[in-house]
Amino acid sequence: MSRIVGLDPGTVRIGVAVSDPMFVTAQPHGNLAADAEDLDDRLRDLAAETEAERFVVGLPIGLDGREGAAAGRSRELAARVAEATGLPVDLYDERFSTVTAERVLVSAGVRRSRRKVARDRVAAAVFLQAYLDGRR
Repeated sequence: MSRIVGLDPGTVRIGVAVSDPMFVTAQPHGNLAADAEDLDDRLRDLAAETEAERFVVGLPIGLDGREGAAAGRSRELAARVAEATGLPVDLYDERFSTVTAERVLVSAGVRRSRRKVARDRVAAAVFLQAYLDGRR
């Protein structure tokens, strides 16, 4: 059964979230090192492991509707994912996903030291869930 994989690109980590096979819910899945030399291999492994049918990469959009400063990194990652996996890649507005992820982690009582690592994958789940909701 295929799934959709969400990627939240950061300078250190890429947060990963995965949909359920029915494309209804998104769950945090883990992180990839953004500067890993074997990132292409890891992306291919992730696609195979999750039985991905497509990827969704978060695109930072400002409140004014313009792409944020990190949008280039998102576009580069999207192109890299498409080339490495041969799967379709969508860019999706990740506005407020990190703020929402932080609030979720704080309300869940996650310690500050652990929130930093979890934030990227939870943010990926936040915008992947919005993407899935928009498909219905």
